[in-house]
Amino acid sequence: MRTGTANLPLHGGRAPRWLFSRMVLLSREIVRVIVEEFGPEEMLSRVADPHWFQALGCVLGFDWHSSGLTTTTTGALKEAVHGRESDLGLFLAGGKGAASRKTPAEIISHAERHSVARPATELVYASKISAKVDNTALQDGYQLYHHCFLFTARGDWAVVQQGMNDATGWARRYHWLSTSVEDFVDEPHAAVVTAHKAQLVLNLVAHESEEARRASALLAGEPPDKLAAELRKAQELSLPGRHGIIAADIRPDSFERILLKTYDHPPESFEALLARPGVGPKTIRALALIADLVYGAKASVRDPAIFSFAHGGKDGIPYPVDRPTYDRSIEMLRETVDRAKLADREKLEALRRLARFTEVGG
Repeated sequence: MRTGTANLPLHGGRAPRWLFSRMVLLSREIVRVIVEEFGPEEMLSRVADPHWFQALGCVLGFDWHSSGLTTTTTGALKEAVHGRESDLGLFLAGGKGAASRKTPAEIISHAERHSVARPATELVYASKISAKVDNTALQDGYQLYHHCFLFTARGDWAVVQQGMNDATGWARRYHWLSTSVEDFVDEPHAAVVTAHKAQLVLNLVAHESEEARRASALLAGEPPDKLAAELRKAQELSLPGRHGIIAADIRPDSFERILLKTYDHPPESFEALLARPGVGPKTIRALALIADLVYGAKASVRDPAIFSFAHGGKDGIPYPVDRPTYDRSIEMLRETVDRAKLADREKLEALRRLARFTEVGG
């Protein structure tokens, strides 16, 4: 299963209500089919695949190439599952902007009201650390503004989150799948999908950054005044423009205040350092720079970064949304699932045969 990233141009528009309501209905029937046939874990696997997720947004009728596909598709999925979590064994939390900050509370609420095999604290940690990785340990120029956390009653989870780069006018989407993550801070993304490489990157979750991670965690337990002095020296150096660690915007005084907390309770690992409240991109960047200059532990600067239309697109590209066809698709899927529950599985078998035929036929 491929998980990774996708780059999309920023889009300031909104999905009209008539379209979004249909997106909710259609995505509900798609989720029902997948869960009924393969189980809720399969839904996580598909959402974690950036190609499949992009195709889903296109099938739902949103702009194939815009950042709005991410926020609108996850919003439609969340609405589609709402009130049916027990039947589906699938839960969604988070969203765009302020909604993303409610993710921990929503995870805990779902876990308290339903039987979830994994403790809510572990799920909340997975949500927070995945965001910290893509916003802090991987500094590629994209500031996260959207975070959607999906999980099942068994405790498996997936993440779809997105950041924006104001300077370039592009957004980047990151996908996670719990069954693909062996280490949160060592190559957690199984693959990368992007057509736009970032020029200045600090990638502390690259495998080749292992020494930099270890040195950064050790440095966090050193006296803050000593590290602040090293940072001031680093800021006086003339580093090449291509250097992935930029020290110009790091304030040693603020850096020192944050490190007072880590000095009192030194982190046992880079992941533990990353998880500390208050430890953000600038702190991590400063520690990585000092680790490079003092220990020679270099951090990686490697950027770890065919869709279809079934019903048209919101802005009329490649053609306006065909509302009657959209409504018929919703009704057809609804009837298919309802009949399947009555042991009439011929239609689903036909759909599977059609899928195999299209795969063979290209």
